[in-house]
Amino acid sequence: MPPEPTSFDPGRWGIDTGYYDTAGQYHDAPPETIEALRQAMGATGPEPPTSTTIIVSPGRERPAVGPGTLVLEDGTERPVDDLLPDGLPIGYHRFNQTRRVIVSPGRCWLPDNLRTWGWAAQLYAARSTRSWGMGDLADLRCLGSWSATQGAGVTLINPLHAGQQPSPYSASSRCFRDPLYLRIDQIPGADRLQGFDQLAAAGRDLNRSRHIDRVAVWRLKSTALESLYADFGGDDDFDRFTKNGGAALRGYATFCALAEIHGVPWGKWAPRWQRPDHPDVTAFADSGAGAERVRYHAWLQWLLDRQLHDASLATGLIHDLAIGTDAGGADAWLWQDSLALEARVGAPPDVFNTQGQNWGLPPVDPWRLQEAEYEPFIQVVRAGLRHGAGLRFDHVMGLFRLFWIPEGASPVDGTYVRYPWGDLLDILALESHRSGAFIVGEDLGTVEDFVRRELYERGVLSYRLLWFEPSEPKHWPTQALGAVTTHDLPTIAGLWSGSDLEAQRRIGLHPNEAATVSLRIHLAEMTGVDEDAAPDRVVRAAYRLLGEASCAVLTATLDDALAVEERPNMPGTIDEWPNWSLALPEPLEVLEVSPLAADIAHSLQRVPDWHGSPVDGPPGADGPLDPLVE
Repeated sequence: MPPEPTSFDPGRWGIDTGYYDTAGQYHDAPPETIEALRQAMGATGPEPPTSTTIIVSPGRERPAVGPGTLVLEDGTERPVDDLLPDGLPIGYHRFNQTRRVIVSPGRCWLPDNLRTWGWAAQLYAARSTRSWGMGDLADLRCLGSWSATQGAGVTLINPLHAGQQPSPYSASSRCFRDPLYLRIDQIPGADRLQGFDQLAAAGRDLNRSRHIDRVAVWRLKSTALESLYADFGGDDDFDRFTKNGGAALRGYATFCALAEIHGVPWGKWAPRWQRPDHPDVTAFADSGAGAERVRYHAWLQWLLDRQLHDASLATGLIHDLAIGTDAGGADAWLWQDSLALEARVGAPPDVFNTQGQNWGLPPVDPWRLQEAEYEPFIQVVRAGLRHGAGLRFDHVMGLFRLFWIPEGASPVDGTYVRYPWGDLLDILALESHRSGAFIVGEDLGTVEDFVRRELYERGVLSYRLLWFEPSEPKHWPTQALGAVTTHDLPTIAGLWSGSDLEAQRRIGLHPNEAATVSLRIHLAEMTGVDEDAAPDRVVRAAYRLLGEASCAVLTATLDDALAVEERPNMPGTIDEWPNWSLALPEPLEVLEVSPLAADIAHSLQRVPDWHGSPVDGPPGADGPLDPLVE
């Protein structure tokens, strides 16, 4: 228990004492909540610590840092008398060996001809007849190749983060990928593996059920991978990958190796294993069986990186970055000193989630993040952009504030905590330029008035949904990604048939029925379809309407292409709904000849078109897009 604070001021520590909900009603945060969040932060005084990191971007005054030496990323040294010099290259530098200096372009990268469309896929659900129970990276490449023939330039996919549970938004690590997505038969040597045909047949047999059994999938894939690794003699590219992966890759692989022995969560491990910097952890990773298992998990990430690269060649991939990670996972172990482990992130009650949401993820502590020179955030963003043409930043408002809930409390007892959003956006802009990838901010839900304007000025695409926008798509802003729905909301067929509302009633969610009915009316009025129209006709009408949008990017869900009624995820549920575990009802081979999918693709054709591809270095400066239209 930290000592009692002296004249503690919640506002100075970024803790809001109340907030306005989506209906404009103000809610006071309970005193117990303020105290619990103070303790989660370890706030012990009236003032939070001052950041030592210096961030320079257009519009920011050059700071006076005093005499010293600035060492640039490339090793070049520059003397500094007082102010930091003008014309510094973007990147991460160091002043007097003690202070990180970040130079940012200030605005995220946007190609001036960005006008494209693509499919939004839950990759685990997008199986082919060759899949082993769930969609994989080879399926992603096939999906991209097929959609490219339809004129698509991008593919938006769910987070591929390394995970411990079905939800891709509750990952063990956001810096590394889940080996479940590996296609085994595309790993060198798989064709010579003893018993491979039997494993492959058992894997394909899992496709008989729409329910994805990740345990069974991993049992089969792990058997094959262990045998393949036993025959792996080494590779120069693997050596380069591990060297470039540095401490982050080594730390993640060490966690995986320890978890094989001690299980998860890591909070139940013996104290000597709970700290990644403990000498026993270092010794484990450096020698014997521990070192071999660390190498094995690094090898899995190398395979994933190669297959992801191949999948990115057909269309540009828009990766999805979850807002946080599991408290018992790898990132929380590695960066535990930057987290508030006694709090959880969620959302206050709103129209469609009347009980609020607790996502079960520990928040990053803004003050400890500053003390870490923002390194955890940099690593996460950089990983999210790898092999990508774009990055969807889930709950982008979290760069400004996050809804913290004391551990064990209800979402109604939470409140917002503020973050150094200017610094975070500058870092996001820097990484965006370096990767040559645009940023999409998922700005749905409770959004403060200035946030969308600031994101626009920073070159971040807004997120516009037919479900929520009062105006027709032709009036939506250019600097946006336009879609009908998302994974957390009803599909078109589910809303239109009423099955989604009925499912919510059946599992006891107490849905806002009036809001759902009004959503259906809104869809009918926007599309002009009759009350008794068949779902596939409504799907066609909705995407014809979306095709009129001037948004830089448009996406269509594979669920709508097959008129699926079940949504991928039902917020507010745990076991009541098969969240993130329902495959599409048909394999990709059937989808490729679907008339409904072809009609959707035809409606979303864009001229001029743009096909995203990652670049090796930062591109040139880009100009502003059209003014924000509301």
